[in-house]
Amino acid sequence: MIQETGLPFDNHYEPFAPSPEDTAVCFRGDAVLLAEQNGAIRFPTVGEAGGAERYLFTVGERRYFLCRAEAFGDYAFREIGLLRRSAPPARVFAGVTALHLYRWYRDHQFCGRCGARMRHSDAERAMVCGCGNTAYPAIAPAVIVGVTNGDRICLTKYNRGYAHWALVAGYTEIGETPEETVAREVREETGLRVKNIRYYRSQPWGLSGSLLLGYFCEVEGDDTIRVDHDELKEGRWFAREEIDFPDDRFSLTREMIARFRAEKAKKT
Repeated sequence: MIQETGLPFDNHYEPFAPSPEDTAVCFRGDAVLLAEQNGAIRFPTVGEAGGAERYLFTVGERRYFLCRAEAFGDYAFREIGLLRRSAPPARVFAGVTALHLYRWYRDHQFCGRCGARMRHSDAERAMVCGCGNTAYPAIAPAVIVGVTNGDRICLTKYNRGYAHWALVAGYTEIGETPEETVAREVREETGLRVKNIRYYRSQPWGLSGSLLLGYFCEVEGDDTIRVDHDELKEGRWFAREEIDFPDDRFSLTREMIARFRAEKAKKT
């Protein structure tokens, strides 16, 4: 998955001063400044970008900084979705995680309590206000659900955004446990009731500022899928042999689908 870079990730905030050799990550809306050749991407250095605004994190030995720059040379603003099909893994992970922090900094320039301009804390990654309000990077818990029915799994397509077959997903609401979210989201989106809810694994997902929690469960009772068309375009049961797309090594969704499909080989 996206976070599996093979390198250590250090997100501890320090007010580091950038050096020209550090990596600069620059955004314009949901587009990121990069150079790309044959699927391999690279970000400009701080020196090439003309400076940096704020330290983000370190991946391996490389420090990443948020910056502002215009397109230049081989570097152009490309939609963040390009990273799904790019390499190397460390840069892909850095780009998506930087997007999470960029959006948070963008949306927390002013205090939600009194409206005054906020400043960055000197001691930690937080935005602080003179009124006493402190805002930390927001992380939204969400579930990814593999609903199974014997040798079949329920896959759905969203009305907008991601266009491929995926698992049922949704955000945890106030007062819910993730397991309660699983049952509610499956029921709301497909009309199915489920049992034997089992945690699989998790994934940070900077594209939506989320922490994704993966679960498998089994359909209980009627297996007729009744799609909520406000959120989904379609949904249906897939037998293992019908699943013809591989693990993209990017998303928890694809890994869970690939794991379900692979169970066929274990049983034969």
